[in-house]
Amino acid sequence: MNVEMTGDNQSLTVEFVLTGFADHPELRTILFLVFLAIYLITMVGNLGLVALICTERHLQTPMYIFLGNLALMDSCCSCAVTPKMLENFFSKDRIISLYECMAQWYFLCLAETADCFLLAAMAFDRYVAICNPLMYHTTMSNKLCIKMTTGAFIAGNLHSMIHVGFLFRLTFCRSHQINHFFCDILPLYRLSCVDPYLNELMIFIFSGSIQTLTITIVIISYLFILFTIFTMKSNKGRGKALSTCASHFLSVSIFYGSLLFVYIRPNSVNEEDKDLPLAIFYTLVIPLVNPFIYSLRNKEIINVTKKMIKMS
Repeated sequence: MNVEMTGDNQSLTVEFVLTGFADHPELRTILFLVFLAIYLITMVGNLGLVALICTERHLQTPMYIFLGNLALMDSCCSCAVTPKMLENFFSKDRIISLYECMAQWYFLCLAETADCFLLAAMAFDRYVAICNPLMYHTTMSNKLCIKMTTGAFIAGNLHSMIHVGFLFRLTFCRSHQINHFFCDILPLYRLSCVDPYLNELMIFIFSGSIQTLTITIVIISYLFILFTIFTMKSNKGRGKALSTCASHFLSVSIFYGSLLFVYIRPNSVNEEDKDLPLAIFYTLVIPLVNPFIYSLRNKEIINVTKKMIKMS
């Protein structure tokens, strides 16, 4: 996109300023330290979980393979957003180019889309394990697991490329300030001097379809799971099954709730005041808490971690 003059003597914008938390300069150092701590804990927690699953053979089952890839995508989400945000706390200009914006959005969209499909795959895995335990090893074969994981990454890449591709139809000649700490796609639409209706429609259609499909899989899987659990005669078996699903269901509820509210709610493009708190939640908080939600409620992961600590 070249810089040229428009009819009202405004130059087309190819660089933006991420205002982020500029309204609170007195909190700059505290916020920097808080978000740096969140970033470091997120990376250690998620990549540590990936390393644990990769090194321990008895954790290389479908449930943990999906969990490892979910942790990898959470790391990708955090890496796409946090380093630039931390840099901007002490940067004078806070400038980000249009192509850096596109890269940020691409990797964030890839991670979030892949997460949707991985969470759906994990729900299906729990459905088979609890409702058809005798068929589990036949149904959830390594081949199917690899196909489902690969499909999640392909869907993430295609979804990202569609929206990045549609960004090229926009020109930005209004303000060059993005009231955000990263290049989210909705603030970019607000700065466009070309009507972003088609882009908004694509967001609604594709994001809505992906979330509707994956949420439907999760809901149907859990309806069957709950029916099976409440028909169990053994209280011990019922408690174990509920414990197995609780962490996944909590993570799904938090993740989908925030994404639906950000991208699919009516007038989401126009409600700028809600961008920042919601974005902090789904780009920073969820990747931070996910490894703890899954690990602290999982005896196998706790036991393997204790074993590795003793060996070291």
